[in-house]
Amino acid sequence: MPNIKSSIRSVKTDAKRRARNFAVRSNLRTASRKVEEAIQAGNYDEAKIVFNKAASVIDKAVSKGVIHKNAAARKKSSLAAKTNALANNN
Repeated sequence: MPNIKSSIRSVKTDAKRRARNFAVRSNLRTASRKVEEAIQAGNYDEAKIVFNKAASVIDKAVSKGVIHKNAAARKKSSLAAKTNALANNN
């Protein structure tokens, strides 16, 4: 534990940030996994709905500074490509 007052404050704020970032990342992974599961099940309608929710979660993670905007664009693009490929197969 640090002795300097500003360092003590930094430890506290870092812990809060880490907890918030962990929660946002967890929601991000959950949303992505739900899209993947819907695609694996072959259910396009559900995949489309879940993809829209996942895109929203990804955008919120960017606005909170948890992930970079290019990483978010890459994730959304990948999920959209898989969802659209499912639509073309049906």
